[in-house]
Amino acid sequence: MKPRYTLRDFQTAFPTEDACLEWLVEFLYPQGIPCPNCEKVTKHHKLKNRKAYSCDVCGHQAHPTAGTIYHKSSTPLSSWFYAIYLMSATRTGVPAKQLERELGVTYKTAWRMFKQIRSMLAEDVEPLSGTVEVDETYYGGKQRGRGTGRGTLGKTIVAGAVERDGDIVAEVVPNVKAKTLIPFVTENVERGSTVYTDEHGSYRTLPNHGYRHSDIPHDLDIFVLGDLHTNTIEGFWGNFKTGTRGAYKHIKPCYLQMYVNEYSFRYNRRRSNVHMFHHFMAQTRQLDWWVPYSARQ
Repeated sequence: MKPRYTLRDFQTAFPTEDACLEWLVEFLYPQGIPCPNCEKVTKHHKLKNRKAYSCDVCGHQAHPTAGTIYHKSSTPLSSWFYAIYLMSATRTGVPAKQLERELGVTYKTAWRMFKQIRSMLAEDVEPLSGTVEVDETYYGGKQRGRGTGRGTLGKTIVAGAVERDGDIVAEVVPNVKAKTLIPFVTENVERGSTVYTDEHGSYRTLPNHGYRHSDIPHDLDIFVLGDLHTNTIEGFWGNFKTGTRGAYKHIKPCYLQMYVNEYSFRYNRRRSNVHMFHHFMAQTRQLDWWVPYSARQ
């Protein structure tokens, strides 16, 4: 069972703006803040009323928020951290309207905050192996007189691959042609793996690329043949669609990948004994060009 992390726990850990900034400094600089002028780690002190620290030796200023999603934001760090807590405390996502109400910010600010947080959740997953299920789904509003499956107009396509009892990789793709789906598989699944799909023709050449491939004939209303099925990936699609449609009124195609990343991030940590809030916070990064050279050593 995952340990609980309640609102009281959050408020105890981050009671003030300074507490949030101290956490950020300790996370980004666990060995201490390096000074590029002194070319070593030196003692720094926080500047009053600023999100900055000054070197006690030469006075050079370090800005922990630089290069992170908090960079040049007038929104307090405590509000950012609460937004992360709020997002991590649910499995289905939180609408920006809720954050707008709870923080008293504008809807534009709330939406941008969630957008920036989701930008941290994109990750490079190790290639999947063993038994892998591959499938695509269609996301978006229905068009009158059209179906809901392959060939449906006005929908965004997401391809996914999930390792049995392992991780998932999901990516928005332009179409379901072999020239799109085969590279998706070869980039994310180790050769020699067993790949299960439905009967879509784009997957027929997978054996030519070094995979053991079997398909399940959904058109014949057959969905399970022993170990052969795609129920795992279809279960993920079901959770993703149900969750997003319940929490969000509409997701533009250009932003769909970020929501897919969020759900994939949660799925890949479903068995972790660390609370999701800490996983979210651990994604905090500074862009390389903001990090002093001496800190990269």
